[in-house]
Amino acid sequence: MHVQDSHWSSTSAIASGGGAIGATMGGAMGAAGNGRESARTAPLRVDAQRNLEHVLRAAREVFGELGYGAPMEDVARRARVGVGTVYRRFPSKDVLVRRIAEEETSRLTDQARAALGQEDEPWSALSRFLRTSVASGAGRLLPPQVLRVGVAEDDPGYDEARVPQQRTQPGAGELRLVPGETPGPAGPADDDAGASALLEVVGQLVDRARAAGELRADVSVADVLLVIATAAPSLPDPAQQAAASARLLDILLEGLRSRPS
Repeated sequence: MHVQDSHWSSTSAIASGGGAIGATMGGAMGAAGNGRESARTAPLRVDAQRNLEHVLRAAREVFGELGYGAPMEDVARRARVGVGTVYRRFPSKDVLVRRIAEEETSRLTDQARAALGQEDEPWSALSRFLRTSVASGAGRLLPPQVLRVGVAEDDPGYDEARVPQQRTQPGAGELRLVPGETPGPAGPADDDAGASALLEVVGQLVDRARAAGELRADVSVADVLLVIATAAPSLPDPAQQAAASARLLDILLEGLRSRPS
């Protein structure tokens, strides 16, 4: 088809003046070349997107099973790509970890907002959030700065080696985030913005349930997030994992609920 078009253009150009032959032929050849280039590059873009999806899915699975300390080679093997492919998309492991943690934090925030907006009963809203979050497996991918929610270091009960507890008594201290020890390229500010949004909406769920007398007075936002992280075990059989998560969450919910005096 390109040959016929070029021949037709050349004939027309000769009829109207030889000076236009080069421009006409060049335009036809350029169009043909662009067509061939698009045909070559389109599949590459599709492949690159597919590889990215495989890497992100594999990273969620590997980090969910082994924690964020798992090596990039494990992610590459799970994604069935070379480790070089992983590093081309994510120049360091820290960048990949931040991507996964950011996505999971955003998903948890959306789940908390949905529970807050769609459930009128405070306890129903809190338990719905916990059940949805645990079922999604997001608890295994909570970023460290969320699980290290605490109070100021001068608090006698502060222990950086464990998950600190948020104070619940008025005036006892402000809820804050403990920055990570090695901030990545994005910087701690970007991470803290997403984590703070999660803490705020979960805090509303906790406050409502506590005000209604349905949540133990000593339960904090940190406790709720710890429940999410604890009640999402990683088991090889999906059915066993779902059953174990549901059973464990039932027990933990009973422990969170207040009891009449």
